[in-house]
Amino acid sequence: MATQEAPRAGVSFETDEETSLILSSLEEFLEREVEPLEDDLGETWSNPRKRHEVDGRLVPEVREAIETVRKRSAEAGFYAMNLPEEVGGEGVSNVTWYRAIKHVAATGPGLSEYVLAGPEGPKPLLAQAEGKQVERYLEPCVRGEKSTAFAQTEPGVGSDSPNMSTTAERDGDEWVLNGHKQWITNAPYADFVQVFARTSPVEEMGRYGGITCFVVEADEHEVASLNNAVGMTGMQGEIVLDDVRLSDDRVLGTEDGAFYDAMEFLSLGRLEIGARALGHTEFLIDRGVDYATEREAFGRPIGKFQGVSHKLARARADAFAADAAALRLAWLMDDGEQAIEESSIVKYLATNVMFDVADDVVQIYGGDGLSEDNPFMEELETARILRIVEGTDEIQLNTIAKELGVM
Repeated sequence: MATQEAPRAGVSFETDEETSLILSSLEEFLEREVEPLEDDLGETWSNPRKRHEVDGRLVPEVREAIETVRKRSAEAGFYAMNLPEEVGGEGVSNVTWYRAIKHVAATGPGLSEYVLAGPEGPKPLLAQAEGKQVERYLEPCVRGEKSTAFAQTEPGVGSDSPNMSTTAERDGDEWVLNGHKQWITNAPYADFVQVFARTSPVEEMGRYGGITCFVVEADEHEVASLNNAVGMTGMQGEIVLDDVRLSDDRVLGTEDGAFYDAMEFLSLGRLEIGARALGHTEFLIDRGVDYATEREAFGRPIGKFQGVSHKLARARADAFAADAAALRLAWLMDDGEQAIEESSIVKYLATNVMFDVADDVVQIYGGDGLSEDNPFMEELETARILRIVEGTDEIQLNTIAKELGVM
């Protein structure tokens, strides 16, 4: 009896033609525009200690190179290509955006990190800009001419962000902002910051209501100090708001509804972190395989020993599974799903896979893995911080547990 081939359904893991062209073009862009900048910087870039001033700030040459990468990427149509065309993006799917971030991250640590918009770039919340905000903030950010920062976290409030103490109170036709934000990525260099502040009491609006997002320009707040976190030296800072007076045209999105606005795009941030982590994981596995097949000990390549080969095999299996989960997440998002549980699963899996693989590759390289001549300690530091930003491991597990109905 003849069998009928079952139709393909649901999701395809095939890379479509448009995405293939984008990935190929990104490779050419990195080779043509980014690698020469790294070569020109020389040891100023290759040695992490020489990238920073005494206080941790990036040295001017590095800052200039980062700005150049952003602008050239925007001119080439890559930088914010996931945003809708009406705000200057290319409107690519979440699946394509995921694959692009992962593809670039697989080249390893470098200026390539700034080719596709990260925390410093335009995100869907900024795409809600209206009126003069579009010309003054959104469009320059999409073009890579200005950078921003997303300020929610406070010294006493991390994962419990609705409990923030930063306030914005009405005074006639103006808002007066007071508060203190901490661990804000790109704060030392941002042209403007998207600041979250409580505008109505919890008693009136509830725990998640009564929070509004304001656009605060660089000369309107103080960067008190740099938070030189492991893996993020010079990139995070404290923001102090001391009677900052703003007009209504600085409200971004919905008054009293900013937390809900931000939650709509929560899955995107976790997808992006997952893509970055899995791209770096791919880079690490490739370096580990190269070393395991070339380095000899006791008369044979070290990859012939199970203690080494099993580390790499497990890394490949874990990365394969996390990548499949991330593609499913991106597909669900393209289908209009918020996919909160799936985004927590991906963020948790991807960052922990990267951390475990980075640690294993350092172990495989032995003493060489600890050397500044190799990128592995920098990768391990990056892996560690990725398990905290965009929600810690524990927050992801809490979310999954709540979706299971056990919390």
